[in-house]
Order: sequence, then C-alpha cells, then structure tokens
Amino acid sequence: DYPMRHPIGEQPMPYAGAPSFQFLPGADDSPVILHVPHSAREVPAEARAGIVLDEDALERELDHITDAHTAELAEAAARAAEVTPWRFVNRLSRLVVDPERFPDEREEMLSVGMGAVYTRTTHRATLRAEDTDPRPLIDRYFRPYAQAMTDAVAARLAAVGRAVIIDVHSYPTEPLPYELHGEGPRPPVCLGTDSFHTPPELTAAARKAFAPVGETGLDSPFAGTYVPLEFHRKDARVAALMVEIRRDTYMTEPGGPAGPGLDRLASALAALVTAVSV
Repeated sequence: DYPMRHPIGEQPMPYAGAPSFQFLPGADDSPVILHVPHSAREVPAEARAGIVLDEDALERELDHITDAHTAELAEAAARAAEVTPWRFVNRLSRLVVDPERFPDEREEMLSVGMGAVYTRTTHRATLRAEDTDPRPLIDRYFRPYAQAMTDAVAARLAAVGRAVIIDVHSYPTEPLPYELHGEGPRPPVCLGTDSFHTPPELTAAARKAFAPVGETGLDSPFAGTYVPLEFHRKDARVAALMVEIRRDTYMTEPGGPAGPGLDRLASALAALVTAVSV
C-alpha cells in the first residue's frame, strides 16, 4: 500500500528546518510504541500555501486542533517507565496531514472536511479550498509516515513477538463543532478501543494506571485505535489503545501552558507502559 519505504530511524523527506517525524528508540525488549501524532504546531511553507487562514486565525486554529504538550507527556512517561518504550512522534501539525485518518472514502471525518488532508477547521470554517488535491501532501508526508510506523511495529514483532501501540492524545473540555460524537460523556481520560486490537487486559491495565487522575471512560467522545493498515484487523499480536486526556486536567485551554497535572499524567502513563511491557 505504501511504496515509499524508509529504514527505521531515518527521517524521510525533511523540509527546511526539521524532520517530519521522529522515531525514538526504547529498550530492546519493549513491545510498546508510544505514538504521538497530534502534538506539533509546525506547518511547512508548501502546506501553508494552501491554507486560506491569515496568521492570527491560523494560530487560533492551532490552539484548538493541537494536542498540546502530549509529546512532553510521552517523553516524561518514557523516562519514568521501568522498561523504556519506543516513541514515534509527529513533528508537523495535523493541519499538514493527519496520519491517523484513512486516506480514502473509508474515513468518516470526510463528512466534516477532515480526511487525511483537512479542508475545514474545528469550527467548520474553510481551511483549504474544497477542490484541493490532497495527493501531493499525502505522497510527501502521509505515506512515508505510515510506512515508517508500519516498519516500527514490524520491528517490535520481530524482536519480542508482539507490539503494543499506545496512542497519546488530548481533547478539549467543551465539544468543538467538528466533533461527530461530541454529545457523549467527556471523562478526564477516555480510552479508545478496538474489538480486534484491544484485549480486555490492556483496557484493565489502563483503567488501573489512570485511576489517580480521575474517572476513565470508554470510546466517548472519541473511539477506536490506530493500527497500521498492514496489520489492521489481521494480526492479533498487535495490541492498541488510544489514550485521550481531557485538557483541563493538565493545561490552560486553548493552547496555553501545561500545569502540574502533566506530572501526574506522566506517572500514570509510565505505570501503564510498565504494566504492559512484561
């Protein structure tokens, strides 16, 4: 599916100033990959050229759409875990491409202009022209990212016989207009699950680890997990869980600084990593 291959650890197609993602090594015997897809605000010039927002409006949109401080959260958890996990971190904003969307008509968020390449904002205003061709951005950023994540999972399977993808996200306290399922509960921690890739023991470990943070809920307001398509619904050795953290538990919304809650969350995430590493 993804012809553009890149060895593990190589930074594909860098733009001026920074790589598009980082793959950070963990312990040789760790099955865990902390995946952080939405923490960055960087928009390279070629992607910025297609965005119709002025600079002030773009900054406001980035405040709403970015899962702020989740890369720092994953880094702190990796340091604290008894077995260091691997980390795969997107260094570009999801306004460039969203690596967790399906790149075709399977993606339900296309209905609100938020497929792999967004044409609408969180408030359903125009971000890009509706007739924007998504293929250049998908070819340059989405496919190499997807292939590298596929390779990362394959490497864990080869090394330890299993892989555990923990997706690290955050979400706003109040629903935003783009949300398709924003009417449900919004607990401090939402665990997104998949009937094939999320075994009960993984969900139970997450509930226990995050108990000090507050209530954990399942699949509301966001459901599902991220698994590379090569393994999706095919390989049960790949386990996956999405961790969605309500932003008022650790930061000032929207887009403000992190507070002391970040340390508590890092400890909880480290506890989950440790529990599923053995």
